Amino acid sequence: MTGGFLMVMLVGFFLFVIGLITIHFLPLLLSKLNGYVLPKGTFSWPLLGETLSFLNPHPSNSIGTFLQHHCSKYGKVFKSHLFFTPTIVSCDEELNYFILQNEDKLFQCSYPKPIHGVLGSLSMLVAVGDTHKRLRSVALSLVTTTKSNPQFLNDIENTAIQILDSWKGKNQILFCEEARKFTFTVIVKQVLGLTPDDPHTSEILKDFLTFMKGLISLPLYIPGTPYARAVKARRRIASTVKAIIEERRKNSTTASSSQDNTRNFDFLEILLCVDALSEDEKVSFVLDSLLGGYETTSLLMAMVVHFLDQSTTALEHLKLEHQNIRNMKNINDMSLNWEDYKKMEFTQHVISEALRYGNVVKFVHRKALKDVKFKDFVIPSGWQVLPVLSAVHLDKTLHADATQFHPWRWENQEQTCKKFTPFGGGSRCCPGSELAKVEVAFFLHHLVQKFRWRTECGDLPFAYPYVEFPRGLPLYVEMYESNGVVDKKEN
Repeated sequence: MTGGFLMVMLVGFFLFVIGLITIHFLPLLLSKLNGYVLPKGTFSWPLLGETLSFLNPHPSNSIGTFLQHHCSKYGKVFKSHLFFTPTIVSCDEELNYFILQNEDKLFQCSYPKPIHGVLGSLSMLVAVGDTHKRLRSVALSLVTTTKSNPQFLNDIENTAIQILDSWKGKNQILFCEEARKFTFTVIVKQVLGLTPDDPHTSEILKDFLTFMKGLISLPLYIPGTPYARAVKARRRIASTVKAIIEERRKNSTTASSSQDNTRNFDFLEILLCVDALSEDEKVSFVLDSLLGGYETTSLLMAMVVHFLDQSTTALEHLKLEHQNIRNMKNINDMSLNWEDYKKMEFTQHVISEALRYGNVVKFVHRKALKDVKFKDFVIPSGWQVLPVLSAVHLDKTLHADATQFHPWRWENQEQTCKKFTPFGGGSRCCPGSELAKVEVAFFLHHLVQKFRWRTECGDLPFAYPYVEFPRGLPLYVEMYESNGVVDKKEN
């Protein structure tokens, strides 16, 4: 009886393996039967394919050994099997641009299902079709209204000053932690009108940190795992946001009845008047705003500070620009404004170069909606497509000295082109990119005039594929005075 049971188990296992192999290679077989000419490449192991090799960590200012090997062997466009599905990987400038410009026509945003579980189906990052259009339209309207608003600019500057003042007397800080503190304070104030000492702020931050850890973890919905905790944290954040919305509505009604003209100038105030979005869409919009304004902006700040430490010439040039802006200010009104921001030309070059060289986003997920012919090959309908943005940013045939941090390249190079897509492209280009640049620029304005810094050797931005500094970017800092350096410490 034991032998028969073992035989059944062996047969079952054998059939399971055959099934996996069949499902794994079936797309290749069907493509050949349909006469498709696919890019070169390999599917490798059943089920997992080449996913683990593709996700192997590497410095974010390189494309990593996986892409180096595959591009040299198969070309800039190749087939693979990634994230449990047949995939076309593109490191090609023309194909990436073609994919991004044909959203909802030939291709569609298609992130792995586990990400939907954490972000929610109504998140602008994963939503498609009319839902995405409605959310994006509101986002663009809010950004247009906000970016030059004096109150928003004052909030950014005041928060930057508060963060930097807290460094007094310290000789070392963890910059990633400080940058996240800065961006979170700015975004919760702008989106929800909350100050750092508001009870809701600490409540949201606690859940948001849990949410972020789960977003980049293994998608195992088992109690106690980071993924499961993240899903629950998102629900708690949603409940908190709904409570804030309800409280705001009551206050608005009370203010109207008492003819009180005081009002908040934040995203939530505007969202309450938007009839095009449902209540759940408004909540999801708030979560997207927190995510975009917190993590990616703080990472960009860290990259700028890290790369400037490697380029003394660029740092001195940047410092001179901000000293000139400060010298032109009226002594009775030293606050930064939108006109000051527009004068920060070299600052913009530094930010753009950090985005190109550091690559906050390595690639995006898309899916072919129909058979798509591009040049000499076909991308079959239903296949996953991964435009690798970092590969184009670091392509030596497109950018001179591509492996060097050189902000001056942007003096003569067009930024809104096929060669530079740090915020994506087409109808899914990040609507809040300008707000992120304003935050970074204003923080730099005060940082370069108050402090000198140096980084610890060996702490580089690594792509996992999400990007982070493994050690949190420790900085040794020294504070300036107009006549020199003060609070200098032996390190």
